[in-house]
Amino acid sequence: MFSDKVLGCKDCGREFEFTASEQEFYAEKGFTNEPGRCPECRAARKEQTRNNGGGGGGYSRQPREMFP
Repeated sequence: MFSDKVLGCKDCGREFEFTASEQEFYAEKGFTNEPGRCPECRAARKEQTRNNGGGGGGYSRQPREMFP
């Protein structure tokens, strides 16, 4: 049903293989989009998100001033 595909990474531009087993996994999880990044860039992005706290709000603000 699935066959290996060669895709291009949108971060580094290298080509990577989207294997039949990966496609099957994506289908089982209900993912409709193919990956846009190679495994190395996906891992780097995941690590960057983890280090920045992830989940949005990646900005710092001054502490709130508390009034008595």
